Amino acid sequence: MAIRLVLAEDGYLAREGLRRLLETRPGLDVVADCGDLPTLLQAVAEHDPDVVLTDIRMPPDDRDEGIQAARMLRDTSPAVGVIVLSHYAEPGYALALLEGGSERRAYLLKERVADLDQLVAAIEAVAAGGSVIDPKVVEALVAARAAGTRSKLAELTPREREVLRAMAQGMNNAAIAASLVIAERSVEKYVHSIFAKLGLTWEDHVHRRVKAVLLYLAEGGD
Repeated sequence: MAIRLVLAEDGYLAREGLRRLLETRPGLDVVADCGDLPTLLQAVAEHDPDVVLTDIRMPPDDRDEGIQAARMLRDTSPAVGVIVLSHYAEPGYALALLEGGSERRAYLLKERVADLDQLVAAIEAVAAGGSVIDPKVVEALVAARAAGTRSKLAELTPREREVLRAMAQGMNNAAIAASLVIAERSVEKYVHSIFAKLGLTWEDHVHRRVKAVLLYLAEGGD
């Protein structure tokens, strides 16, 4: 069955353009589109979508309405996934999105909309219960932590850093193996090594791994 989407974007032309792009994919069904937070919440209550694709800033205040919507829906409609689109590669926004849990949540830069395959892959991942964080946000977190003179990230090999970035983007071991063109068993070894070096407990579920890695990168141990 098609993934049911509610689209939220305050710019009419941007909203219509994105809607038409998404409607070219037979596996997606845009059941409603709206331009502000109250209308978004009403549309979710009325249409019971699988995923909400929302701009980070909308009326009424043009601040962080997309993240507010994700928080509210975690309580009122926990089965609904939320993808927040933003111009800002700011780790704080991504971490705010994950405060209530990383399952069925994604934070992507708006430039990803130009790559429809990548956007659809994120929609499918969130609908299935996963998490996706934009690679540029992950890079910002890694750079900030690696800059610390006592950072444990300095202990990671270049290959382990590649695996860490992929993990933080929500990839499971099979996807990481395919991306890096290595054996899945090798990925398992890298993941175990990364978690050991960073002092993180092993997490089998992808969305839990995402949160653990992001939280470490943002404010983890020395």
